[in-house]
Amino acid sequence: MCRCVFDLPTRERRLEELRKESAAPDLWDDQLRAQTIMKEVARLEGVLTTWHELERQLRDLEGLLELAGETVDEEREALAADIERELAALEEHFADLEFRLTLGGPYDARNAVLSLHAGAGGTEAQDWAEMLLRLYLRWADRQGFGAEILAISSGEEAGVKSAEVRIAGDNAYGLLRSERGVHRLVRISPFDASGSRHTSFALVEVMPEATHGELSVEIRPEDIRVDTYRASGHGGQNVQKNDTAVRITHLPTGIVVTCQNERSQNRNRESAMLVLESRLLELEIERLERERAALKGEHVEAGWGNQIRSYVLHPYKMVKDLRTGVETSDPTAALDGDIDEFIQAYLRNQVGVGDEGIAVT
Repeated sequence: MCRCVFDLPTRERRLEELRKESAAPDLWDDQLRAQTIMKEVARLEGVLTTWHELERQLRDLEGLLELAGETVDEEREALAADIERELAALEEHFADLEFRLTLGGPYDARNAVLSLHAGAGGTEAQDWAEMLLRLYLRWADRQGFGAEILAISSGEEAGVKSAEVRIAGDNAYGLLRSERGVHRLVRISPFDASGSRHTSFALVEVMPEATHGELSVEIRPEDIRVDTYRASGHGGQNVQKNDTAVRITHLPTGIVVTCQNERSQNRNRESAMLVLESRLLELEIERLERERAALKGEHVEAGWGNQIRSYVLHPYKMVKDLRTGVETSDPTAALDGDIDEFIQAYLRNQVGVGDEGIAVT
């Protein structure tokens, strides 16, 4: 595996440039640009402070090693124990820093908009999509992130056909982009009286949340069609007596987004417009950086041969990520949101952070 190089001088120069820009008297004339600069300053200051602290700890450890070489046996044993503790703490700290390097993309720090779609298979697939929705809501809670269901389309008998969720927190998109793809479930069907084994699929899409006014592509009023309808709860029951749910269709691209979570039609319209901007931002990024395929990547069908991860509940218990080979024999924990091991392994592979670690220059 290749070594991932962390260039301290380049980042220090970039921070100095941003600090000069942030001191400009006209900075806040453009609030979007100002907010972007200040966020980048805060991010770089945090990263550089951490790396300089790591350098200090390394120097302290070198001093202890030199001192150990100059002491008698009894003192050397005591120092050796101190060195072991310091080294263990340093390795843990370094592993955390190593992982943070995987979240350096231009959109990684943003909130995420996550979409779930049941694959072919009717009720089975729709139930699996709802299990995944619960998984990501639990994961967000574990991370201390906020999660808001923007829209949900319930299945006829059980589960959900699709759902749109906004997950808010530092690096939410950077972490969740690892989940993009088809997820496969193998289990004894709770909907089949014969007790036969079924395989179900669901598609997960992840987008960085757009900032209002950020798009170079203008959303003109004549390019969108706005429909309102009565919001429904899970299972199809009506939860509103008024037409508060909003569906927005972007005519040039055919993108359709819905929002029904809020009781106010205006609030639902605002949320739907934010999701539309996020989808258009994704298209714009793909157009500008197609060679990297950094965001959504190639569209795939939620079916056989396209899965990124398999969750097997029968005849044995296992969750395996087919991209990294990481697996666990505890699917219950994974389905309860404990998926950090899979996320971290994928992101480390993406930047080539392996056993050899990072070279700091």
